[in-house]
Amino acid sequence: MKIIATEKVILGIAPDDLKPYLLEESKKVWELHKSGYIREIYFTENRDAVLILECADKEEAMAILKELPLVKNNLIEFLVNELHPYEGYERLFG
Repeated sequence: MKIIATEKVILGIAPDDLKPYLLEESKKVWELHKSGYIREIYFTENRDAVLILECADKEEAMAILKELPLVKNNLIEFLVNELHPYEGYERLFG
């Protein structure tokens, strides 16, 4: 199942608070990418991370995201949603 995870800002966390963990974060993201869990990763214009994951379900995705050092250290969190196929085309064919 495809999952989209969008980083949420935690009030009171400054960019400098993240710096000690960024190398380990990159290593873990690379590991998850190589394993096939993270299929795509982006930054928004505000530098918030957006991940597309391939997992069995939303719960597995949330467990995987908890492995990230920035999440483990309560510096970031994610809004996690399942992605389902678009069914709007069915309206075209009545």
